[in-house]
Amino acid sequence: MTKLRHFRWQDASPSSSRRLALSAVLTLAMVGCEGPPNKDSPAPPASNTPAASASTGAALAGTRSTMTENLKVEVVGLNRVKGKHLIAQIRLSNTGTEKHLSWPGEMGDHTRPLGEIKWASGIGILDAQARTWLLPYKPANSPCLCSAVDRDVPSRFIDPGQSITVYAVLPAPSGNPATTTVVTPVGPPMLDVPISDDPPAGDFPDPDAEPITPLTRRLILPSESLDKSEETADDGKDLQVNLSADVLFAVDKATLTPEAKSVMAQTAKLIDASPATMVTVAGHADSSGTDAINNPLSLRRAQAVQHALSTLLTRNGIRFQTQGYGSRRPLYSNDSDEGKRRNRRVTVTFPKPQPATQKPAATTSPGATGLTGTTKADGQPIALQVTSLRRLPGGLGLLTYTITNQGSAEAWFRNLHHAQDWEAYKYQAATNVRMTDVAAHRQYLPGRIEVPTDDGVDSYCACTAVSGVRINTEKFAPGQTREFWNLFALPDTADTLKVKIGPFRDLNVPIQ
Repeated sequence: MTKLRHFRWQDASPSSSRRLALSAVLTLAMVGCEGPPNKDSPAPPASNTPAASASTGAALAGTRSTMTENLKVEVVGLNRVKGKHLIAQIRLSNTGTEKHLSWPGEMGDHTRPLGEIKWASGIGILDAQARTWLLPYKPANSPCLCSAVDRDVPSRFIDPGQSITVYAVLPAPSGNPATTTVVTPVGPPMLDVPISDDPPAGDFPDPDAEPITPLTRRLILPSESLDKSEETADDGKDLQVNLSADVLFAVDKATLTPEAKSVMAQTAKLIDASPATMVTVAGHADSSGTDAINNPLSLRRAQAVQHALSTLLTRNGIRFQTQGYGSRRPLYSNDSDEGKRRNRRVTVTFPKPQPATQKPAATTSPGATGLTGTTKADGQPIALQVTSLRRLPGGLGLLTYTITNQGSAEAWFRNLHHAQDWEAYKYQAATNVRMTDVAAHRQYLPGRIEVPTDDGVDSYCACTAVSGVRINTEKFAPGQTREFWNLFALPDTADTLKVKIGPFRDLNVPIQ
C-alpha cells in the first residue's frame, strides 16, 4: 500500500516540521489502503460528491480552456509554506451542458511521462525573474505531487454546473515575491496572482516527508536579426549568440568574409557590456558531409571567430574557450534547408549584459481598433483579435489573441503551427507568430521550454499547444472563438511592436 504523508500547520519547530496546520475548508480524499487503481480498470462513473466539490471562496485569477470553452479554470488558493514550497489550488468548473466533461487530459503536463492520464501535473508557476517554469514535485513512487483521479478526486469527469478543486505542490518562485504567474496547459497564463503566507485551506501531501525531485524547466527566449545573420537565445542568465556560418564564411572555408565584420562588431559590443570573464565559442555544422570534414572545419571556424572577437573587445580580463562540435549538436531538424541553414553556425555564449533603461509601458489598452485581421479557412471567414501584449518581470512579454470562425460551417484553421521552425519543437503548437522591433531591425520568436533528455534536450513551445490531447484546438465550430497565447522576450526600450500571426496582416501592437 502506498500512502502520501499529509501535513497540518502547527509551528515551525523541528519536532513539527513534518506536520503543517491547515484549516479544513477543502475536503480532498486521501489515499485508501487499497492503493492506486489498476491502470486497466474501467473509468469510474461520473461523480460530483462532496469530496470533489469546489471551494466556495472567491477566485484569485481565472481563465478558460482554449480547447474546451466550457471548462473554466480558477486559482482559489496559492500559499507559500515553510518559505520554500508553494501549494496551488485550482477550481475546475463545467459551465456548459456537456455531460462527463473530462479534466485530467487537459490538466496533464505533457513534458514528462505520466503513464495513466489521471494527474493535475500541468499546474505550474512562471518564475519570470529566474526564467524558469516550475512544475509539481516528483516523488519517488509517483509521477506527481498533485491531485490524481481516485486518490484525491473521485472522478475524471465534471458534470454541468459542477466543479472540483485540484492541487499541486511545487517549489516557490525565487525572490519571495508577493505575486506570481500561474500556468496550466489549459489556457493563457494567469498574471499577478497573490501569494499568501497564511496556512492553505485543505489537507495536502508534505513535500518534506519523502524524497522529491523538483521539476524546473529552463525558459529560452530567442530573437534574430532581420537579415538572418545571427540568432540569440536568452535564458535570463546567459546569452547564446548563434552567428550564421553562411554569413561568416564561404562554403567549406574558415576565413571570415567581409560581411562578417559588422556581425562580429555587434557581438563584441554585447560582450563588452556584459560581466563576462569567460566566453565560449563553439563551431557547428549541419548533417551534410562527414565527421572527418565537419569536426575540424567547425573547430577552425570557432577559432577564427574567437580571434576576431579578441581584437574587437575594448576591455581586458576576458578569456575564451573554443570548441568544434561538427554536426553533433543541431538546434533544428536537418530535414529541411532552413533547419540546415540554422544549424550551420558559430555559437558565442557569455553572461547576459545588463538591460538598458526601460521605457514606461504604453497606457493605451488594445481594443478592436487596429488590432484585428481576417483570412479564410475551409472557405469560412476567420477573424483575429489581439487582446493584449503585457510586459512581465524579467524581460518577458505575454501576447494573447483570439481566433473566431465567423462562417456558417465548421473549419480547421491550421496556420498557427505552420512556422518555418516548427520542427524545432517536440510537439505542434502556436509557433507561427513573430514580433518585430522595426527600429532595432530585430525579430522575436516564441519562447521555448527546455527539458533535458537522455540524448539531449527536448524543446516545447511556451505557447498554446495544438497536438496530443489538444489536437482539436484548431477546429472551430460556426461562431466559435478560442483564445491563444505566446511568451516572448520583449526589448527593453520599445513601446510598440509589429506582430505577425499566421496569415493575418501585420499589426502594430502597444505594450501594456
